[in-house]
Amino acid sequence: MDVIELMLLLLLLVCGIATCLSRNLLVSLVIFMAYSVMMSIVWVLLEAPDLAITEAAVGAGVSSVLLFLTLKKIRDIRKKVQDEKK
Repeated sequence: MDVIELMLLLLLLVCGIATCLSRNLLVSLVIFMAYSVMMSIVWVLLEAPDLAITEAAVGAGVSSVLLFLTLKKIRDIRKKVQDEKK
């Protein structure tokens, strides 16, 4: 294995674990996006450009946007509940 491939695999492992262990949802989401981008690079190295494009578009693109919107809605709901308690 090439050194770059080993580094990418190690970074994928670190990103996966960090995503699970992070207590801040926004940080977890950013790490998840980085994981998806690195995974698309791995697909390119494995000579699967169709999977790389799909991973970049869906994993780092669409899923991340949907998760950001969900996180925003959660924070809005929490804020509304806190305002009602006051």
